[in-house]
Amino acid sequence: MRADDPSRTTLDKAADENFPVAPFFLPRAWRDDLMAVYGYARLVDDIGDGDLAPGGADARHLGVGPEEAADRLVLLDAFEEDLRRVFDGTPRHPLLRALQPTVRRHGLTPGPFLGLIQANRQDQLVRRYETYDDLLAYCELSANPVGRLVLALTGTATPERIRRSDEICTALQIVEHLQDVAEDLGRDRIYLPAEDLKRFHVTEDDLARPTAGAAVRSLVAFQAERARDLLHAGTPLVGSVHGRLRLLLTGFTAGGLAALDAIAAAGFDVLAGPPKPTKPSLARRAGAVLLRARREGGS
Repeated sequence: MRADDPSRTTLDKAADENFPVAPFFLPRAWRDDLMAVYGYARLVDDIGDGDLAPGGADARHLGVGPEEAADRLVLLDAFEEDLRRVFDGTPRHPLLRALQPTVRRHGLTPGPFLGLIQANRQDQLVRRYETYDDLLAYCELSANPVGRLVLALTGTATPERIRRSDEICTALQIVEHLQDVAEDLGRDRIYLPAEDLKRFHVTEDDLARPTAGAAVRSLVAFQAERARDLLHAGTPLVGSVHGRLRLLLTGFTAGGLAALDAIAAAGFDVLAGPPKPTKPSLARRAGAVLLRARREGGS
């Protein structure tokens, strides 16, 4: 992949995540597979958010002309067509070509990949969520497939592990939504359930202010506690696996908890900017997750 390839820009975003995507301690083959999946997930999100690199190179790879390149639904349709070539043919986009060996090596199925595309289609059509259950259904498409792919890549998927993974991934999605309230509102999206805005007497105008008032902070604290409960519920997944995979899943879980610590340290004011976890907080949380995992989920 050339240094100036837009795919490199996509992959470089891994450094901005709350958790390590493909840390150094993993076997090289695992790192390559995880980055291939990450590149796919990041690109489909960038399409859905309108964040593609300037110049239209991604659209050209997908066979979309300049007159349609601004239409996200058209791009998502073209992306799905190229995804299907991963399983039966030769994809056009470099990130999908990089994904193909991973798919073949592990016998991956289209389902999780299609879920991520559907989540981004939904983002173009649904901009508010009435209930928490509605938000959970969105996370089933937008987040849970990633955890299921990690289990598939490592050959460790079982029904129980998938259930725990879903809890962790949903929590991580909620955490990201809390960090990005202001950014999402700028895209005319709100991932805080409308029923909870009403419960805490928060209006959309309140979310548009430069800093959060007491009602918004209370709402964010409530949602953060939901995410924390989900992360704790999913922690037995970490204890059910061993070796380097346990360390990887610890990083995912600890990253979410450390991000919640950052949100709390900001007084639950997420409007002034996205609170980000610190390395010391991440290290502390990783140690706590490992201890909790040994106690609740395994040796």
